[in-house]
Amino acid sequence: MTDVRPTGPMAVLRPLSSPRAWQATFHVVAGMFLAATTGAVIWLVGVLWWAAVVSLVEGPTGHWLLPVLYVVVAVLGPAALPPLVQFFSALQRERFRALLGVEIAAPRHDPGSGWRRIFRPWAAGSTWRQLAYNLLAPLLGILGGAIVVLCWAALLLAALWADRVSGPWYALWFGGATVLLLAAPWVARGIADADTAAARRLLGRGHAEELTERVESLARSRADLVDAADTERRRIERDLHDGVQQRLVSLAMNLGMARAAFTDRSPEVLGIIAAAHDEATAALAELRDFVRGLHPAVLNDWGLDAALSGVVARAPLPVKLHVHVAPRCSPSIEAIAYFAVSEALTNVAKHAQASRAEVVAERVGDRLIVTVTDDGRGGASVDGAGTGLRGLAQRAAAVDGSLTVVSPPGGPTTVTVHIPCE
Repeated sequence: MTDVRPTGPMAVLRPLSSPRAWQATFHVVAGMFLAATTGAVIWLVGVLWWAAVVSLVEGPTGHWLLPVLYVVVAVLGPAALPPLVQFFSALQRERFRALLGVEIAAPRHDPGSGWRRIFRPWAAGSTWRQLAYNLLAPLLGILGGAIVVLCWAALLLAALWADRVSGPWYALWFGGATVLLLAAPWVARGIADADTAAARRLLGRGHAEELTERVESLARSRADLVDAADTERRRIERDLHDGVQQRLVSLAMNLGMARAAFTDRSPEVLGIIAAAHDEATAALAELRDFVRGLHPAVLNDWGLDAALSGVVARAPLPVKLHVHVAPRCSPSIEAIAYFAVSEALTNVAKHAQASRAEVVAERVGDRLIVTVTDDGRGGASVDGAGTGLRGLAQRAAAVDGSLTVVSPPGGPTTVTVHIPCE
């Protein structure tokens, strides 16, 4: 479809019918009336509170109910003003959304409890920003609205007051009114843009609040990724355990039966069957270790105590185990604790030259603390090569946890992992 645009003198009149110009005009005019109402209420509350305070300081006279009234106003004024400011600010944000399509996120509000409900809003910078906007709104809103209305009604006003001018001033009178009318769309859009900028700065969230929200969003995203990765590992472990592992078990059993049944075959055939049986058995053992490394099924079924008991039982050195985790932590946190103990004991067996070790896992409040101690030669470090401690530190940090290593030369070595239970 061809866009037919007016040309020549008609192009000058085109902005007068622009939807954006009329949106801005309605926005400014609505803001003029809304600002007059909200500003008057806020100023009235402030004046009444100040009058009550001054009356109490000077000493009230007259009926005995007056001091009581002054005290009530002096106390309730600061408590009533923040909710009023928040309500009027919400109306202003709705005006921007409905008339301009501009979304302004409301500042975060912590109501507190008890007496904090009265004083905490005054400690928030957002309260003062919103109060500033609502106090300035009557002046700026009424002034801006009056200018926009004057521009749009310039020709009408000029016609109504045409009898007051004559001669050469007549053309100048209507010429000026025409210029104001033609400038009305640009004036309305300019005032609306300025109002939007002020509202974003004063009615919206501050830089610190935006950073806080961003940090919380990233923390939630990171927690979701950790949970998704743990869920995926458990799915892979379940599929391998129920699928591939069962096929390998069946294959190894069949090869074992063939090896026992075909004893009368030639040595070459028996050798091939025996080699295939041994390879199937070795592959099954490797697959079991791999599945256990992904996510042990016992961890889901029986919890951290049973899972760590299995790790300790497979360790090549004596290990004492103490587990006090009640109630249970989330599955992803238990998985991190399991792999931390497994990796730490693997490091002890490979590098520490230790004769014994001890594992303690306990829940303290909302945190899970896992400690692995050995009597080896020491010298372990998170930055050391080949120890795997860096991976443990990164895994703990992914859930806002931490890992510390105390390993002086000559030992002993203590690896401590602090992770939140949820």
